[in-house]
Amino acid sequence: MALAGVGLPILGYQLASHRTGLINKQVFLLSIWAGIASIIGCFSITFNNTPDTAYATYIVSMWVWLSAAYTVTTYIRMVHGNLSTMLLLRYLIIVCVCQCILALLIDSYPNIKQIIDQYVQQGQDFLNKTNVNRLYGIGASLDVAGSRFAALLVMIAFSVTDMCKTDERKYIPLFLVAFFLIAVIGNMIARTTTIGLILAVGYWMYMSGVLTFKIDTNYSSLWSWFLWILAATIVIAVFCYHFVPRTEEKLRFAFEGFFSLVEKGEWSVSSNDRLKGMYVFPETLKTWLIGDGYFSNPRNIDPYFIGKEIGGYYMGTDVGYLRFIFYFGLGGLFAMCMVIYKAGNFCINNLSRYRDMFLLLLLVNYVVWFKVSTDIFLVFAMFLMVARSEEEDKQLQHKI
Repeated sequence: MALAGVGLPILGYQLASHRTGLINKQVFLLSIWAGIASIIGCFSITFNNTPDTAYATYIVSMWVWLSAAYTVTTYIRMVHGNLSTMLLLRYLIIVCVCQCILALLIDSYPNIKQIIDQYVQQGQDFLNKTNVNRLYGIGASLDVAGSRFAALLVMIAFSVTDMCKTDERKYIPLFLVAFFLIAVIGNMIARTTTIGLILAVGYWMYMSGVLTFKIDTNYSSLWSWFLWILAATIVIAVFCYHFVPRTEEKLRFAFEGFFSLVEKGEWSVSSNDRLKGMYVFPETLKTWLIGDGYFSNPRNIDPYFIGKEIGGYYMGTDVGYLRFIFYFGLGGLFAMCMVIYKAGNFCINNLSRYRDMFLLLLLVNYVVWFKVSTDIFLVFAMFLMVARSEEEDKQLQHKI
């Protein structure tokens, strides 16, 4: 929100001096879909007489993300003199790596933890509970962080694949180190990161021909470095598991399925077991059509709620698709899906060279919604600003 506020004078200056700004046809269409979602949300909470405005104000949230992305990309362009997809990707990698390292520092050093907790309010009282005890950075925790880590992992997968065919292949080891660091520590923060890990490795296997047993020689360096860095990661993890305090607990949480497979002979993850019980479907046609007007737990937001008390979110489910349906029905769910689809589609049309990357990002978002309701619109917002910048450059060159 602070970045969005900073973006207002920048936007005014751009409009006044260059007659360019944030709004174009694509942003306008995105706003229409976000507005439809908000209108459906408003109708649902009005009809159901509930105070839960979670997605009734989604268009405001969308514009906050767009404005913040506008500010960030404008400053990047000011510093570097240009703005490109790969430059933005490198910044995103640095940010996520720093968040992972910061999470370890906060967990390991009480003085750092005290400073962060004193100035940043991010629900750490819940995160620090004995039965929760989760790693967190600054604004990076639980599935919100996990979904963004997952998005970055598939972006790294695409960029490394692209490097295999260019002179930039020398940077592959550096990108893979970042990939494994985010994959491991990101899973300690939130196991939603695994979605991106699976999609990224699957993409590499598909593109390199591993799945058809016809490996393209262009990808030999990728797999060579991948195996070496994987081996090094395993060695470091084993060492930390045995000799670094509290690492055992974090690693067992991050890779619970693998530990279960080795120790019990079966793949078992506690969060997946809980997730199975969260697939609770509406029982009335009204709920399917317009929802019940609750997204959060009504006990926390509605003093007049007299329904059945259930732990967690409304109806005891954290599944994204179901929470949208319970909130504002199938119509609202469709509008939300279209917002993300249109954002991804606009990125594909404007930055066609990175088509596969944006398709992977769309897949990450829609798969994550089978687990939680967190979306990654903010990621698309950043690249929409890259596309806008490139369009402005073309227009200026044409005028010259």
